[in-house]
Amino acid sequence: MFGYRVPAPDEAMLISGGRRGLGGAPFRVVTGHGKFVLPIFRKTRFLTLAMCEAEVAEKCVTRQGIALTVKAVIAFKVGNDHESIVNAGQRFLSDQDQMAVLTGRIFAGHLRAIIGSMTVEEIVTERQKLASEVLETSKSEMAKIGLTVDSLQIQSIDDGDTGYIAAMSAPHKAAIQRQAQIAQAQATQASVEAQQAAARNQAEYARQTAIVQAEYNAEVDRAQARAAQAGPLAQAHAQQEVLAAQTELALKAAELRQQQLVAEIVKPAEAEAERIRVLAVAEAERMRIQAAAAASHDRVALERMLIDQLPQIVKEAAGGLSGANVNVLNGADGLSEIAAGLVSQGLTILDSVRKNLGGADGQNPSSALTLRGFASGGDRKTDPGAKRDDGSVDID
Repeated sequence: MFGYRVPAPDEAMLISGGRRGLGGAPFRVVTGHGKFVLPIFRKTRFLTLAMCEAEVAEKCVTRQGIALTVKAVIAFKVGNDHESIVNAGQRFLSDQDQMAVLTGRIFAGHLRAIIGSMTVEEIVTERQKLASEVLETSKSEMAKIGLTVDSLQIQSIDDGDTGYIAAMSAPHKAAIQRQAQIAQAQATQASVEAQQAAARNQAEYARQTAIVQAEYNAEVDRAQARAAQAGPLAQAHAQQEVLAAQTELALKAAELRQQQLVAEIVKPAEAEAERIRVLAVAEAERMRIQAAAAASHDRVALERMLIDQLPQIVKEAAGGLSGANVNVLNGADGLSEIAAGLVSQGLTILDSVRKNLGGADGQNPSSALTLRGFASGGDRKTDPGAKRDDGSVDID
């Protein structure tokens, strides 16, 4: 925007014209924000607040009268407070490079004054003390011109051709060299001792190695001797183990073959024999049943034949009585008794035949012949016998 001005972060904007600044300053100070400035009526300038550097190379004389050239670097800047900005603006706004020149001159003067009160040994050995004293003495003077010092570093101290610093360091150098020589000698001695110890260790190692090698060779020889002696015995043991293994294998093979024979021949043969035995038993049982059935059938047929022949037997017996002189008593009752006796005799014959057939399973041919002879009438006749007291006749 026209007339609006903003300072950089490391700048202070100084606005002149119009009313005065704080504390009666001839300008107003603006930092960190912008400000509207009327053109023509107001004038704006910028003062740097950045870090600046000043170098000092000054010849100084010590308290001992020895001239030294001291080089130092000063880091400074304009203070951040309003008073410092106003003081620095009034002095350096038109030529801000003069801040470094003036700072160098101020520090050169203080450096000469402080070095003049110190010895070379103090300056060389206590540089930080020198820097602190210079900063302390210049602080108030730098504040008047609005500057602050951040650090002061002494870069070098040179005594020119006088050789004082070199002479001052000579004893130290000699002591250091002596210590270095001693250390070198000690290091050399330690190195020699280490080499000797290493040589002794190598010799001892070689001796131990030789002993171990000899023991190893002896042990190898003993082992070879034992191996040579134990060779035949080991071979015999190995052969014995082989034979034992072969024997065990043969036994297992025979056992396996036996099991195979049992499974292939014995078991089938036993099964076949059992089958034949069962068939034979069944066949014998069948024949027995058939024989029993046949015998039963024959007895039934024979009995039926006897029953069929019973009337004929009774008839033949009665025919035998036809020519006999038989007295029948009691009339009709006596005749009935005779007929009943004939029938009883026929039944007794039939029962005798049955018993004979039962004892011989129906295979008694003599009984059958006797039966056939009796059935055909035979030659037996009734013997009149003696007469009983009552005049009757006994019939056999």
